Amino acid sequence: MGYELISSEVFVEGMEFHAFHGVLPQEQIVGGDYLVDIWLKVDNGRALETDAVGDTLDYSAVFRIVKLEMEVPSKLVEHVAGRIARKIFGTFPIVRQLRVRIAKKNPPMGADCQGAGIEMFFKA
Repeated sequence: MGYELISSEVFVEGMEFHAFHGVLPQEQIVGGDYLVDIWLKVDNGRALETDAVGDTLDYSAVFRIVKLEMEVPSKLVEHVAGRIARKIFGTFPIVRQLRVRIAKKNPPMGADCQGAGIEMFFKA
C-alpha cells in the first residue's frame, strides 16, 4: 500500500440543541441552548480501500444518538455525556475512543460568557 494509517477520527462539531438540563428548577422548566462537539477515534483502515460507507462511521447516525440523549433531561451534563458514550460504544464497535464536549450557552451563573461546560474522554 505504500503507507500506514496511524490514526483516524470522525467528528461532528457545533451541534446545537435546546435542552432541559440543569440543577436549577428554572433550567429544567425553561431549558437552555447547548453546543455539542464529538470526536470518535475509529479504525477506518478498511474504508481506505473499499470506499464503502459500511466500513466507516456514519456521522448522521452519531448525530441522531446525540440528539436523542440531549432530549432526555439531566441535572448534570456529565450524565448526558456518559449516556452518549454508552450508546455510541454499544452501537458502533468500530469506535475505540470518544471525546464529548457539551457547553451550555450563557449559563445562569451571574456573569456574561459564551458558554460553560465539560469535555470528557472515554475509551472502549
